[in-house]
Amino acid sequence: MSETVENAPAAATGPVRRSRDVPMLVERARAGDPRAVARLITLVESGDEVLPQVAAALAPYAGQAQVVGLTGSPGVGKSTTTNELVRALRARGHRVGVLAIDPSSPFTGGAILGDRVRMQDHATDPGVYIRSMSSRGHLGGLSAATPQAVRVLEGAGCDVVLVETVGVGQAEVEVASLADTTLVLLAPGMGDAIQAVKAGILEIADVFVVNKADRDGADATVRDIQGMIALGERGPGDWRPQVVRSIAARGEGIDDIAAAIDKHRGWLEKHGELRRRREARAAAEIEAIALGALRARIGSLRDGTELATLAAKVAEGAIDPYAAADELLAQLGS
Repeated sequence: MSETVENAPAAATGPVRRSRDVPMLVERARAGDPRAVARLITLVESGDEVLPQVAAALAPYAGQAQVVGLTGSPGVGKSTTTNELVRALRARGHRVGVLAIDPSSPFTGGAILGDRVRMQDHATDPGVYIRSMSSRGHLGGLSAATPQAVRVLEGAGCDVVLVETVGVGQAEVEVASLADTTLVLLAPGMGDAIQAVKAGILEIADVFVVNKADRDGADATVRDIQGMIALGERGPGDWRPQVVRSIAARGEGIDDIAAAIDKHRGWLEKHGELRRRREARAAAEIEAIALGALRARIGSLRDGTELATLAAKVAEGAIDPYAAADELLAQLGS
């Protein structure tokens, strides 16, 4: 199911590229047609008016893939680790989808989308689909379209979906709300252990991966993370984050990462946490869609006179901004 066009069925060449026939696209995506998968994700990213139809068609396949998030600061080896994880998962016979989120320019909105270039090892594998997505200014390390793109890959029959965030800082931890299991990658000599202590990283990491473990300072980084984990408050049966060493550039430690993911999956299922996380993910999706609809309606009010009239009243002190907001909400509800 590689995105590379050479692997697509010949019959898919013509109508899929610009098609908005949702039933046909979903049927072909289910059959492993990479062009249909690409087209569905494009419809999702562009916020096309057929997006509700896409979501409805994909709904029966929700929750069928294991979603693994990979995050960490720039330079820790996220793409290399993702590439090697794909190799390990394919060796198990899994169909794998990869969503690699790249930062976008604050000036043009463009992005290099280089992760597909770095994962060329899997470009001709029909059991792998790799999609680079621009963050388009969305904060949190992801793209706003990522949750629906995950649903597309689930519908396309992926057993595992790997979501690689942009290089993130201390507060960009949105991937934890999307993934079943979150890997936080660290590297010796980059101050990552101290950053993890300061940030919300401890709360989101299910597995810590100390990559580039052949570097000086790897042992100290592992000790720092383990000490930080020991200070965390946990009840009986709570998950204790695993700490794994790897040298992804040489393929070392990847099986240990996969084993830690498996162990966490078992814990999620045993304690009912998998269902809770997925319900929380669904709630966040619903909220985001509702808020998007409200913003669109507020934007339509800007084209009229009501918002301008309320703004003028607030500016001259006739009413306060809370009363003006109440009036605005009342108009939105009418």
